[in-house]
Amino acid sequence: MSEYIEHDLDDNSVGIVEKKLYTFAETPKEMLLDSGGRLGPITLAYETCGTLNAAKSNVILVLHALSGDSHVAGCYTPQDEKPGWWDNMVGPGKGIDTNKYFVVCSNIIGSCMGSTGPCAINPKTVMPFGLDFPVVTIGDMVEAQKELMDHLGIKKILAVIGGSIGGMQVLEWCVRYPQMVTAAIPLASTTRHSALAIAFNEVARQAIMADPKWNNGEYYFGPKPDLGLAVARMIGHITYLSDESMRL
Repeated sequence: MSEYIEHDLDDNSVGIVEKKLYTFAETPKEMLLDSGGRLGPITLAYETCGTLNAAKSNVILVLHALSGDSHVAGCYTPQDEKPGWWDNMVGPGKGIDTNKYFVVCSNIIGSCMGSTGPCAINPKTVMPFGLDFPVVTIGDMVEAQKELMDHLGIKKILAVIGGSIGGMQVLEWCVRYPQMVTAAIPLASTTRHSALAIAFNEVARQAIMADPKWNNGEYYFGPKPDLGLAVARMIGHITYLSDESMRL
């Protein structure tokens, strides 16, 4: 699901934020993936809002959906016309009140918004990974986030919250690190996909690969398969709605 919605920066915004990068799993300590393969080095893009208290007990970890990123709230510059995807929820006096809480949001591994993914440079070939990028799971995403929490010195998370694929990560956090999670808030999510959802996702993938500009996944230095991606997103959005909601 797409998290970006049309709204203006309001008076209760967190203001100017900065995208930060954390790199770990350097050779020879690459991260072991659920597939049995290894990946490293890994860079995570992340952003924070609010102030971490002395006890480090006011942490809220926000996990984005498929089309989201680490830019959960605020703007990068005063001229930025596009605030973070949850700016209407995260900020002073808002649902996730940054006057009270320290909010962390990181871009998942396998994404293309700052964290290591298929468009990152493969150290073995000095070219983008492309289709050589390993398959990553929800569990792998959580393991990378745990590395970030360790880096920030956070041992307890007041709440983990996320929607869609972010909600799946919330549930995985509860399974893998229950001792760290005080509260879990999964939104519009599931423990596993149905056969129908898997089928729709496969049709979406085929739409991308049917675009002539797909070029067997080697499109990083040329035209992108934008048309195929647009059709895939149309298919995706249909699956996010019920028949009743489409009639409104």
